[in-house]
Amino acid sequence: MSDNLLFDKYGHVIPAGTVIFREGDEGNEMFIIQEGKVKISKSIGDKDHVLAILGKGDFFGEMAIVNRIRRTATAQTVTDTHLLAFDRQGFRSMIEKNSKIAMNIIDKLCRRLQQANMQIQQLKRKNAPALIALHLVYAFEGASQDSIPFDKTLEEISLSLEMPLQEVEGIVKRLETEGIVKKEGNSLLLVNPQTLREKSGTASEF
Repeated sequence: MSDNLLFDKYGHVIPAGTVIFREGDEGNEMFIIQEGKVKISKSIGDKDHVLAILGKGDFFGEMAIVNRIRRTATAQTVTDTHLLAFDRQGFRSMIEKNSKIAMNIIDKLCRRLQQANMQIQQLKRKNAPALIALHLVYAFEGASQDSIPFDKTLEEISLSLEMPLQEVEGIVKRLETEGIVKKEGNSLLLVNPQTLREKSGTASEF
């Protein structure tokens, strides 16, 4: 089924700033982002923390249709967003027709669970440098080349951690001073992956 046909059948356009669902809500749909960004946040210690900023091709809300549990996080649009919404039957029909979509969802789900677990551990320690290092570890791991875009990556980290962009940039510059990363133009290169993983607390995970 083409993207246009999928959107005609399952698509929704959601304005920026809209809460799609809240932590604790009941739900019977999952969502795949076609365009735009969605913020995923969770209440930890009576304070909301951003776990991820999701973009095109990412999905969320899948646990509600896999095992019918209540929403474990809050999802809110950051920009005007085009979403595909699937109930359990629609999701099953889609993945039966396209094994590539099914494998992509499984791969992203495994990576997201690993990242979320590490984020929660670091959030409890209130360790901003480790959180930023963690984001960089996954950004470099998911990149198709040996570099990632500097401005875009720092903006996404700033949004995800709800941290001032200047503070994020300062920590990344310290990583550069330590010889862990290197900025070239508007690209960020990974110089010392092992040390970056150690700073993020993920050294034993790889």
